[in-house]
This record gives sequence, structure tokens and C-alpha cells, in this order.
Amino acid sequence: MSLKVACLQLDLAFGNPKKNYEHAEKKMKEALLESPDILILPELFDTAYDLQNLDAIADSEGKQATSFFSAFAKTHSVNIIAGSVAKKTKSGVTNTMYVFNREGQEVSQYNKLHLFKLMNEHLFLQPGETKNIFTLENSLCAGVICYDIRFPEWIRVHTSAGAELLFVVAQWPKPRLAHWKALLVSRAIENQCYVVACNRSGDDPANTFAGHSLIIDPWGEIIAEAGENEEILTADVDLSTVKAIREQIPVFTDRRTEFY
Repeated sequence: MSLKVACLQLDLAFGNPKKNYEHAEKKMKEALLESPDILILPELFDTAYDLQNLDAIADSEGKQATSFFSAFAKTHSVNIIAGSVAKKTKSGVTNTMYVFNREGQEVSQYNKLHLFKLMNEHLFLQPGETKNIFTLENSLCAGVICYDIRFPEWIRVHTSAGAELLFVVAQWPKPRLAHWKALLVSRAIENQCYVVACNRSGDDPANTFAGHSLIIDPWGEIIAEAGENEEILTADVDLSTVKAIREQIPVFTDRRTEFY
């Protein structure tokens, strides 16, 4: 099965959800001109990294995100990996990824498991506690957020359960661009899966972000790469190759799980 994916590498307005939703909608409609099967947005596309003001600007129970993306997905018959949003709950704020199918149904919700202390996430966000496996277009998929990719054992939890397509949403800083590429290519090779990674571009008061969203095949070959600026990155992913590669080099059946 071949699917066309479109990463919306956006420059975000710091602490301004209204402006970010308006911009995201404009870019999502622009991406539809390429007839994608799946749209992917960046991490915290709504608030950017304005963590100190999340109590005031976070999305209460994710109501805005679910209403907006559900309606857009259904109206335009497109699957959406809705990046992630700052979701405000009674127990705190989470960094939450939503996934919607063509019918506008929410098929997954995931709170970022690994919080990045270097950017003070642990001071303002509550960590997740569950994995993120879901089905789109009859294909088993997984989704993670930014810092999660530095934990290969966490990715393997998802792919050992059968996930063939890994979505990564991020706000990855420019100084560690080399790590971004190396980690994503490694995750694709070792898990024999497609990796579709959507980063943000631009700056905030404390960071410059790398851009360079990537679409990588199960051999670790980069089949599409964005630059540093805003861009809609598209590519076709042929999921039939995942099964073929996993049969050719049977990593999953050769695992010695009794030892690790």
C-alpha cells in the first residue's frame, strides 16, 4: 500500500494559539493541493515553547484541537497527525498528540512520555504513561514526540507490536541538527520502518529551530528532506516494502528477548 504523507514544517507564533491555528489551517489547505493521505504538524504547534504561560494559553481538555481537527479531517477526507498541543487538565498540562482519520474520528491520543529537562519541560508539563499505536488506512502506525527518539527502547515497544510507520513531531533546535538526522535514520534502520518526522522552523526568544523535516524509508534512506524555512514536504511511502525488508533481515524474529 502506498500513502502520500505531507509534513507541514511551520514557523510558529510564540504563545499565540489563535495566530497559529489560523496559519496552520492556511497551510493545511495549501497542502491539500498535493492530495495527501496524511497531514502531519509539528510539536506544540499551538503555543510554541511558551511554557511559562501554559496555564493561561493551554487548550482546556484539548477541546479546541479535537473540534478543529475532527472537522477539518472529515470535511476534507484526510488523515491528520495533529502535531501536539498543550492540553490543560485538572492534574496539569500535557504535551498531547491527537490523531484523526478521514471520517474525523479521533483514533489516538498520546502524552509525551519523555520530558526534556534541558528546555524545562519537566517544570511545566506532566509526562505521559502510555504508548501510541493506532491504525490509519489499514496500516499499523506509531507516534512519538521529539525527545522520545533518543530512547530506542521506547520506539521498539511500538514496532515490536507491529507498527510499520513511525510519525515524529518535534521542535528540535538547530544546534543539534546532526543528532536529529542521525537518530531518525537509526530508528528507521533498526526498526525496519518508515519514519515521517515533522519539525518546526523559525525562532523563539530562546531557541532557533532546525527545520529539516525528514521522510525516511526502512533501509534508512532519506527520500525527502526540507530546508530550514517553512515548507510543505511530501513523499509517497510504500508500506509493502516494510514486510519485504523485515523478511529479508528478520530482526524481529531473531531478537533474544530472554536476555534483554
